[in-house]
Amino acid sequence: MDNLKFIQVETDENIGIIQLNRPEVLNALNRKMVNEIVRTIEDMDRDEKVKVIVLCGNGKAFAAGADINEMAQDSAIDLELLNQFADWDLLLQVKKPMIGAVHGFALGGGFELALACDLLFAAEDAKFGFPEINLAVMPGAGGTQRLTKLMGKTKALEWLWSGEMMTASEAEQHGIINKRLPKELVIEETINYAKKLAEKPALSVRFIKEAVYKAVDDSLLEGMQYERKNFSLLFSTEDQKEGMKAFMEKRKPQFKGR
Repeated sequence: MDNLKFIQVETDENIGIIQLNRPEVLNALNRKMVNEIVRTIEDMDRDEKVKVIVLCGNGKAFAAGADINEMAQDSAIDLELLNQFADWDLLLQVKKPMIGAVHGFALGGGFELALACDLLFAAEDAKFGFPEINLAVMPGAGGTQRLTKLMGKTKALEWLWSGEMMTASEAEQHGIINKRLPKELVIEETINYAKKLAEKPALSVRFIKEAVYKAVDDSLLEGMQYERKNFSLLFSTEDQKEGMKAFMEKRKPQFKGR
């Protein structure tokens, strides 16, 4: 994606890295920035050379929330006509793994962007929260839904009603993040993990992701039927043949992602 103003994009081997880049406002998310993030993720999701997508923030924070100056005067009709959350809905369709590397603040829309990732690695100084209630509004880009699925109803209500920030330690305790790391290592270690994941067979990675989200959203029977269908489907891939052959020959498999 060309002419990016609010994010920086690079690749490290087969890892696509998106860095939020409004450090002067702690990477506060405006509408154009969200559009750049989502369109770039979509491009990476279609790029066969990219196996894993990593999101991180430049400066002192991951993202300190939405750009309040942009929306303070909006009416309900304005918001409905803008349909600004349509971009966020597209993140539900991403097939490749998305991993967030969070340091500093991940608040409001920034927390929602972090929760849209499949895995989260966080610095010891990371702070998460939904302060929207203190502005007499509420999360609008999936915050109430994703947080509840991770924490359960009662804990989600506690945090959403309080508007307070949770520490990285509390986020780890509640299953929101996968790992706490020193601030200076969080991006490096996230990329290292992404590189290890990128070595795995891409279709297995994709189908496992889809099956796990089925487990979150659907009934047990529906999830198990979906799992079995894709288990069988993987036996039609080149990587399955290579993986089992390599196992029997006691060598490292050479996966092609097909």
